[in-house]
Amino acid sequence: MKDIPVGFTAGRVIKRIEWAQHLFSLVVEVPANAYPSPAFIAGQFSKLALVNGQGEWVRRAYSMVNNPTLKKQNLILEFLVIEIPQGQLTPLLAHLQAGNTIYVGTQPSGFMTVDEIPDSAIDLWMLSTGTGIGPFLSILEEVEQCQKFEHLVLVHAVRTKEELVYKDKIIEMMKTYQGKLRYVPIVSREVEQGALQGRIPELLKSEQLSAAAHVTLTPEHSFFYLCGNPNMVHDTRDTLESMGYQKHLRSESGQFSFENYW
Repeated sequence: MKDIPVGFTAGRVIKRIEWAQHLFSLVVEVPANAYPSPAFIAGQFSKLALVNGQGEWVRRAYSMVNNPTLKKQNLILEFLVIEIPQGQLTPLLAHLQAGNTIYVGTQPSGFMTVDEIPDSAIDLWMLSTGTGIGPFLSILEEVEQCQKFEHLVLVHAVRTKEELVYKDKIIEMMKTYQGKLRYVPIVSREVEQGALQGRIPELLKSEQLSAAAHVTLTPEHSFFYLCGNPNMVHDTRDTLESMGYQKHLRSESGQFSFENYW
């Protein structure tokens, strides 16, 4: 085995969850002393790494699905993965089972956190496609921190209904938030009861999204986090700008933001 890259630690897969073909979650146990305190902030991402058949390290950024969880001397991290057959890392991840070793980054980063949202925002919109729902589930586990919002809207766009992952967890969260959390699933290739059809940018512009969530969009009180397919992020950014919203910067407060780690 080659030396572990700087900024990584060896972890162990303790659980694998199958959602659909090529779509799964890995629950990983890593030594807590390899991380700073706090280990990460809900909404951040880290990196996963494995050695390929040529003996080379392959690594890629992944958001944590859970909030920081300690189990004795270990940290429990959960990652949602979609296998890209022609990809370099995901086919390797797809072979992992409980007991296998995986290498995890020890320097989580990213600014898609609750702390970064302007105080003026009272409605938090979390717009995701595919595995992009991950950081939003982590954020929603921070119940006390999220109480400052009047509405929390979780939007998840996928191709087929079986890709609507973590539904049981989301239902439990909706009970916890007692009406504050609204869940809007979007399925593009099937008709699914209770789900919208179409693309996030068009559903935003047509006001179908706000109607489904029963939450009014206003530049004064709405804030959007975007995570997922780069095309969705790009087109939603353009749509929001056309609707009078602007990108949030630390130097200038705005109404939407996103991470660039694809």
